This record gives sequence, structure tokens and C-alpha cells, in this order.
Amino acid sequence: QVIVHDVNELTEKLFPIVEAMQKHFSAGSGTYYSDSIFFLSVAMHRIMPKEITQIIQVDLDLKYKTNIRDLFDEFDNFPEGAVIGIAREMQPVYRHTFWQYRRENPQTKVGDPPPDGLPGFNSGVLLLNLEAMRHSKLYNELLEPTMVQKLTEKYHFKGHLGDQDFFTMVGMEHPELFHVLDCTWNRQLCTWWRDHGYSDVFDQYFQCEGEVKIYHGNCNTPIPED
Repeated sequence: QVIVHDVNELTEKLFPIVEAMQKHFSAGSGTYYSDSIFFLSVAMHRIMPKEITQIIQVDLDLKYKTNIRDLFDEFDNFPEGAVIGIAREMQPVYRHTFWQYRRENPQTKVGDPPPDGLPGFNSGVLLLNLEAMRHSKLYNELLEPTMVQKLTEKYHFKGHLGDQDFFTMVGMEHPELFHVLDCTWNRQLCTWWRDHGYSDVFDQYFQCEGEVKIYHGNCNTPIPED
């Protein structure tokens, strides 16, 4: 069953919820009404009908190597308190974004590579447990403008990747809200940061063992042919 949603209608509902965070996580200067759609996942639980309890949201630049049904099984692996399933970012983009916080906190794991570090998240493949999002007092508090402001100040955070930035920053503070998907569910291919100052550490972020289930051709990277 396919249901088409009107983008303008969704944006209208979204804007009041995400307006405050747009100035922290949008590429443009200021807050653009149309930018709200890049924060759809953040507030999906507020605008979708109550009878919809789970949603998988995916980017368009993906290639599936397995049945997408198998990804729905990941909802069963959510630990207590988790509301969103998401894979780690596979480039040192957040090592870069959190540079000031990392300088002030030399012992931090924020921005460090896996398995022990906190490299941030990539929102190309998202499992949204809408029911859990609706019931999580903590998650809904984090959407409040005062909380967004507080965290962006603490981490000196200024991003440009929309929902991905929000989830990454929240994940530094409250990792318990997230079920981390294996890298094979969102095998990102972009290597931009390898050539922009991070070649020495790039491979620590980029490696991914296992049989790829979903390729993600982010930053217009060609996806391997079968």
C-alpha cells in the first residue's frame, strides 16, 4: 500500500517543532522554512498518525543487497529506552565538527573512531520506533529549544547535515536513546574527508567488516555494480 504525503503539508506541521534547531544544523545562514523537511525524522512521531508505530526512513542514494524486510527485524533488537536505530558515520566529519570540544576535553571519546570512540551517526538509514519516541520523556525534552541550545553550547556544535547532526549531538549525551545498526546496513562510500586533512585516521572510520546489506553512495559516490 502506497500513501503519498504532501511535502508542504508536512513542512507546515514540522516547522514549529524544529525551527529552533535549524539554525544549529542547517547549511544556510538563518532558518529557512523549506529546510524543515531535513528534520522530518526528528519529529516524525509528532506528525504521523498514531496507528503508525514504526517507520524506516532511507535516503535515495542506496542500493539494497538484501531484503529490506530483514531490516525491520532490527526493531526487535532495540534495548530498553532506545527510540531510534541508526548506523555510525564512516568518515571523520564529526572529529572535525567537534574540534573545539575535543581540544578542551583531550580525554573525550567524542569524535573518535569506533569501536571505542563516538564517531557520530549517519542518517541515510533510519529505524524510527514512533511508539517509543512518543513515550520517551527524555527524547521529547531534547526537542525543546532550551535543551537544543544547552547542548550546542556545551559541545560548541555548528553543523549542516540536518537530522543527522541532531542525532549525533544527542548521541554524545544520551547514547541509550539509540540502537546502533551494524555498518553493513549503511555501508557509506564517500571518501571526501580522506582528501581533506584526515588521511592519517580516515581508514579507522571507514572500515566495515562483513557482507554489505545496503550500499550508500553518499556525496555522489558511484555504487559498485553486482
